[in-house]
This record gives sequence, C-alpha cells and structure tokens, in this order.
Amino acid sequence: QVHLAESGGGSVQPGGSLTLSCGASGYTFSGYCVGWFRQGPGKEREWVATVNSPRRTTYADSVKGRFTISQDNAKTTLYLQMNSLKPEDTAMYYCAAGYIDGSNCYSTAAFRYWGQGTQVTVSS
Repeated sequence: QVHLAESGGGSVQPGGSLTLSCGASGYTFSGYCVGWFRQGPGKEREWVATVNSPRRTTYADSVKGRFTISQDNAKTTLYLQMNSLKPEDTAMYYCAAGYIDGSNCYSTAAFRYWGQGTQVTVSS
C-alpha cells in the first residue's frame, strides 16, 4: 500500500524560508512527473512544481525563481525548498505521485497518490 506523508510546514514571516518533505512508503519516486500542489483558502488545488525527469524540473510562474523541487538519490523523499515566501503562498501543500500515463503532468487528475498535506502560513 502506498503512503505519502508531507512535513515541514509552519508559520513564517514574509521573506522567510521553509523546506517541505514528502516521504513515501510502498513507493519509489520515479523521477518522472512527481510534484507538489497547493490549495489556498477558498481556492482550487493548483500545481506548484514538478520533476519531469532526472534533469528537468518545471515551476508555476508564481513560484519560479523562489521554489526548488528535488528528490533524494534513494528516491523515497521529495522536497520543496521555498524561499522569499509571500502571504499569497499561504496554503495547504500536497505532494503527488503515481503518474497516470497519458495525463497532463500538471493536472491534479494525473496522479494516483496524494499525501495528507502540510500547512504553510506566511504572515507578518
């Protein structure tokens, strides 16, 4: 049984940093189309960042240059380094894996497995 668990969320001031982790049991991140999404208050879940291949990552325009997605060599943990955080980054953050072949890698519908989420709050 696959289980994903996010951690590392918290409350920070604008301009601060956090690193989110997503640990996997019963699953090895393939390094192809695994990613992070977020859902702010009253908003739909939106794509944040994706590992498309071992040497390619993509980011939503809203986080480009501030966030970095990566995974460890053992492929059991996915990370999201978040710098220069803004109040609009406040959301529940989810990792997603288990890509469904042929799906849009940036859509919530493309993934079989989700974690329970970790809350990030950016406020002064």
